[in-house]
Amino acid sequence: MRHRKARRKLGRTSSHRQALLRNLVTSLLMHERIVTTEAKAKELRRIAEKMITLAKREDLHARRQAAKIVMDESVLKKLFDSLGARFSKRSGGYTRITKLSYRVGDGAPLAAIELLDQEGQKAEVSVKEKVKRALRSPGGAKREGGKEKEKPEAKGAKEAKAGEKERKEKPAEGRRRRRRRPPRPPREKERGAPGGQNADRA
Repeated sequence: MRHRKARRKLGRTSSHRQALLRNLVTSLLMHERIVTTEAKAKELRRIAEKMITLAKREDLHARRQAAKIVMDESVLKKLFDSLGARFSKRSGGYTRITKLSYRVGDGAPLAAIELLDQEGQKAEVSVKEKVKRALRSPGGAKREGGKEKEKPEAKGAKEAKAGEKERKEKPAEGRRRRRRRPPRPPREKERGAPGGQNADRA
């Protein structure tokens, strides 16, 4: 039984799970954004935030503790040189998990985990900007003064449709119209002669 056990087993043995999480932490600190399954991302967040907390201490003992988990020396140097200073004003919550679609092979829910305050990261969209995007029509026409402004592509599409109708109505040049044959008159049923076989039978 696993009563009061908060961690996820991830379908692996303890040694395999430990190696997996060490690799994930190293990749996250190197690239600052990775895509994995939702369960792995939630388990990874606990360890990644502990590494950044160690980096904020900036002492030899903290560096040796982080070296037990981070598997690359260049990533360890980046952790203590730049990431610790970047998150010095934050007291926690250094990562963000964003849920994505489902994996094609087995349908596992995917998620992207990333570090906050990335260099060159765009500012978060304000509420007003979100409302403006929601009011825009799906076709790309913006509502201005209660009227929708059409794109030039939409006008071109309308002209193309009008041209197709004219082509259907008018025959193509160089081709002759086929003359329709008049409908054939209905055939009259052939009746037997008055002195024929039918008369004899009567």
